[in-house]
Amino acid sequence: MARYLTITLEQRGVSCVARLLEDAAPRTAAAVWEALPLRSQAYHGKYARNEIYALLPSFAERDPGKENTTVTPIPGDVCWFTFAGDDLGNPAYGYEQEDEHRSMSAIIDLAVFYGRNNLLINGDQGWVPGNVFATITEGLDEMAAACQDLWMGGARGETLAFTRLRDE
Repeated sequence: MARYLTITLEQRGVSCVARLLEDAAPRTAAAVWEALPLRSQAYHGKYARNEIYALLPSFAERDPGKENTTVTPIPGDVCWFTFAGDDLGNPAYGYEQEDEHRSMSAIIDLAVFYGRNNLLINGDQGWVPGNVFATITEGLDEMAAACQDLWMGGARGETLAFTRLRDE
């Protein structure tokens, strides 16, 4: 029985549907599903290329660890990254809540990849593999257009939300 979630850029009013990859990433898919709904400020990737993401305080009882990892996500991949608070506390990243990030023991980054030619390498940290835990099955084209608008129009005030859709 497949599980689906809705991913929404709330201010732009655009959503897509993603199927959890419970066979390939069971721990990560379960951790996200159990925590839904989740929402936070939306950001556009600076290094990875065609990526939007939300940073959340750690919400899983136990971090899933690495599973179904990639450093070259494809369009429609939805990924989980775990960072220590200090990993994102560098002012060069430009986050307005830099001190808040430093105070967190772990930060969960839930990311949506909407275009090709992504490479998960960071100048400070090197390779940053992510757990691919879901794949977009509906609405990728509309979401990609909204993500491009986020890149060009700015992320301030935009929220990225993940909610349960259905079990099938």
